[in-house]
Amino acid sequence: MIPSNSLAALYGIALDCADREVLGADIAIDITVIDETNTRVNIPMLLDQFRRNDNFGMVALIGVQSNQYPRALDIARPFRDASLPVAMGGFHVSGCLAMLDGSAVGLDACRKMGIAMFAGEAEGRLETVLRDAASGQLQSLYNFMNDLPSIDGAPVPFLPKRYIEHTLGLSASFDAGRGCPYQCSFCTIINVQGRKSRFRSADDVEKLVRLNWAHGIHKFFITDDNFARNKEWEAIFDRLIALKEKEAIPLGLMIQVDTLCHRIENFIEKAKRAGVTRVFIGLENVNPDNLIAAKKAQNKITEYRKMLLAWKEQGIMTLAGYILGFPADTPETIRRDIAIIQEELPIDVIEFFCLTPLPGSEDHQALWKSGVEMDADLNIYDVEHVCTAHAKMTKREWEAIYREAWLLYYTPKHMKTLLRRAIATGVPVGSLVKVLIAFATMVPLEHVHPLQSGILRLKRRSERRPELPQENPLIFWPRFVCGTLAKHVILAATIVRLVSTGFLISQSPGSRKYMDRALMPVGADDEEKLDLFTRTTGGSAAVKHVKKIARLTHPGRAI
Repeated sequence: MIPSNSLAALYGIALDCADREVLGADIAIDITVIDETNTRVNIPMLLDQFRRNDNFGMVALIGVQSNQYPRALDIARPFRDASLPVAMGGFHVSGCLAMLDGSAVGLDACRKMGIAMFAGEAEGRLETVLRDAASGQLQSLYNFMNDLPSIDGAPVPFLPKRYIEHTLGLSASFDAGRGCPYQCSFCTIINVQGRKSRFRSADDVEKLVRLNWAHGIHKFFITDDNFARNKEWEAIFDRLIALKEKEAIPLGLMIQVDTLCHRIENFIEKAKRAGVTRVFIGLENVNPDNLIAAKKAQNKITEYRKMLLAWKEQGIMTLAGYILGFPADTPETIRRDIAIIQEELPIDVIEFFCLTPLPGSEDHQALWKSGVEMDADLNIYDVEHVCTAHAKMTKREWEAIYREAWLLYYTPKHMKTLLRRAIATGVPVGSLVKVLIAFATMVPLEHVHPLQSGILRLKRRSERRPELPQENPLIFWPRFVCGTLAKHVILAATIVRLVSTGFLISQSPGSRKYMDRALMPVGADDEEKLDLFTRTTGGSAAVKHVKKIARLTHPGRAI
């Protein structure tokens, strides 16, 4: 759905290297971008291209996450067999080197194949790798984890339009900042990008917006883990507001924020004016005990409704991440909590994830040091599969409730409610319908997270994991064709149902005055009336704690 920001960042840096002729005035640098989420990696064709250029060049595997690491090795193998230089970077290599020893979680495979590992960020460093590759002296490791660069004034992320035409809605991405001050134990960002935040300037952001607008691109996903903690947020929003209101660039933005962003004066209002149409919130859970266990103490369930309603007042679509598998979770509590969210929280879209000990996270490091068993297959470290044991659920129960969670939330009845809420709060119904189609269908149909999905899934019989045999064409093709047709019949039916439902609701009298429990203004007696506070694990204790803090900080004031 969204192009890789790592790919865009590296392209921008490589383009800068080419413009500066870092290999010398007599050597041009030609850059080819392949995003395998929407483009085939045609290895025979690429090998032939290298041969025509006397194998002068290199392959860079960009932004490789843990679940992509086995596939990255498979891609690298034929290039290394042809003696071509290959380098690999991304969260897996960087996270392993930051939190574990140098050979943990499969890194020795890179060494055995002669793949250069790059840990850290490439601003100001890529030219060194290019020069080493060009001279045949590529090093086995480039480790910059202890020297993270400033990104103010650095080359901005950019991909030419031809490379993002296959993304949904023709959307680009960029990071306005990196790093996060929080300490969530399941997070890899704090250990790869650091806990000290670094930022791009408003000038940088304007430059990349103009660069993309010149190619007809005006929609962006700002990939900062928490844009609300970017100290340049107001300057960036003010610049975007000027571009939108004075120069008529029709900006459409999606940002990620924390659950306390509504406390920042003018933040949500300026987000709306700057072009924010969707906001992703790391809600993670509605049980305070689970949040504390994950060191996510900054999330206060007592603030959830205030924050969500503040976004709703601006007509902005709310998407929330929700993690299943925290210590207090059971199938029964997860079902209960999803029902509470449906009734009491004005969230449009929920993305469910399995709590996963990702290499590079504190969770993984703790299990690794303790010798606790984790699944050896990195392919499933995609936050969609169960990778380790749980105290209260078997692996089968955990996997089952993950799949069930999507069906529980995205029922026809609740999606109708979401459409009613959208019309009543000014959220564009067409945009919500598009998102609901993917989120309601992709897990049961394709068995992948909606963000990993697309419109048409393509497969080739000749391309499979090397250890698996090639399937008989008489089995492969009929199954692929029939499966594709069957899935798209169901998809078409979902589209028709949601579009027609949205249209009928929008035409009904009084649709803009719709009200339910989730849309009700926050009241002083919420903690006594709402299941969010009375039935969640640790909810009552969280309310008591808030009241105690209020009494201590505001003595004499009625609570």
